[in-house]
Amino acid sequence: MRRFFSATALAFACGLLVPVLHAQTASPLDAIKTDAELTHAVTMLDKQLFDAYNTCDLETMKSMVDENLEFYHDKTGLAVGRQVFLDAIKNNICGKVQRVLVPGSLKVYPLKDYGAVEMGVHRFMHPWKQDHGEVGEAEFVQLWQYKDGAWKITRVISYDHHGAK
Repeated sequence: MRRFFSATALAFACGLLVPVLHAQTASPLDAIKTDAELTHAVTMLDKQLFDAYNTCDLETMKSMVDENLEFYHDKTGLAVGRQVFLDAIKNNICGKVQRVLVPGSLKVYPLKDYGAVEMGVHRFMHPWKQDHGEVGEAEFVQLWQYKDGAWKITRVISYDHHGAK
């Protein structure tokens, strides 16, 4: 009985910790002192944003995107506004496409008194019923602003879309 209680208590405690660990946030801009710390913060933000993208968690995405987002895409042009972006994700991405950051491609640079610029290559796959075996890649640039206690994306440039090599 004692073993059962201990195992049950441990499982319950772990269950309580999972949401806390999952809800970790990137450090505030003024607490970041090195390039490595900034890279770590932006890497966490990228993972959080694209975990939401891949699971169609529009509320999380909404909280991470500036109201006046400018999204530049080489195939579809300019889209302005958070809601336009969220509608495009809902209508064109959810349940159809997943994004993976290409390992080793991420670069992060500070933007004084603003936040950071993130650059890299991402890969897009279609893992559901409509999978047509095509995998695409594109380069991206994202501007992260730290304002009013939160990191948000303000500008995105997604370009050079092509089949993965």
